[in-house]
Amino acid sequence: MNFKLALCQMLVTDSPEENRERASKMVREAAQNGAAMVALPEMFHTPYSHKNIVANREKADGKTVSMLSSLAKECNIYLIGGSIAEEEEDKIYNTCFAFNPDGVLIGKHRKAHLFDVNVKGGIRFIESDTFTPGNQVTVIETEFCKVGIGICYDVRFPELFRSMALKGAQLMVLPASFNMTTGPAHWDITMRARALDNQVYFAGVSPARNLDSSYHSYGSSCIATPWGEFCAKLDSNPSIAYGNIDLDYLERIRNELPLLKQRKSELYHQ
Repeated sequence: MNFKLALCQMLVTDSPEENRERASKMVREAAQNGAAMVALPEMFHTPYSHKNIVANREKADGKTVSMLSSLAKECNIYLIGGSIAEEEEDKIYNTCFAFNPDGVLIGKHRKAHLFDVNVKGGIRFIESDTFTPGNQVTVIETEFCKVGIGICYDVRFPELFRSMALKGAQLMVLPASFNMTTGPAHWDITMRARALDNQVYFAGVSPARNLDSSYHSYGSSCIATPWGEFCAKLDSNPSIAYGNIDLDYLERIRNELPLLKQRKSELYHQ
C-alpha cells in the first residue's frame, strides 16, 4: 500500500486571516495534485513570537480549527493541521489538530518539550514564558497506517518517537520551525536519524523563511524514508513537498534489518 503525502511550506505573516487563506490555498493545491494526506507547519496562523502568539491564541472551537475541519472534508483528505496557539483555562498550548476526510477530529498533540534555550552566539528563546507543555504520546489512526505526531523541539527526544513506533506508527509528522542557528546544524541529520532509528517515514514541515519577521525559520521541509534517505526536500522558499509513502517498502526494510524486533528492553530501564 502507498499514498501521497504533501507538506505545505507556507509563508507566515502578521495577519491570521491571510495565513488561513494562504494555508487553505496550499492545501487545496496539494489535494488537487493527488495528496491523500496533507500537513501544515508549526504556528502557521501567527508569527512565532510571544507577542503574536498571545494576541492570536484561539480556543479549540475557534476560526482556525473550524477551517481545518472544513478543509479536510472539502478536499477529502487527512489533514495534519500544523500547530496553533490553543487557549484553554487561561493556559496556552502549542497544539496540532488532525482531521480525517470527513472533517472529524481524530487526534491532537500538544507540544510536550518546550524550547527553553540560550545558545552562546546564537538564539535565546524561552517557550515556557508563553506555553504550557503537553503530556501525551500522540498516534492517530488512518486508513493507511498509524501516524505519530510531534512538534518541533519534541524531535530532540528520541524516546518520544520510539514510543510512537512501539505503538505502531509507520509515519511520523513533525510540524516544526527550526531557527537559523539549529537548522543548518541539526535539521537534516535529526530528521534522517528519527526515520532510520524507528524504520519509519519521517516528515518535517516548516514555515518558509520570512526575513521580514523577527523569527527566521530554516525551512527545508522534508520526508525521510525508513532507510534514512530523503525522498522529498525543499529549500527555504514557499512550496509544497510531495512524497510517496510506500508501506510495502517500509515492511521490507523492517524485515531485512529487524531493529525493532531485536530490541532488548530489559537493558534500557536500569
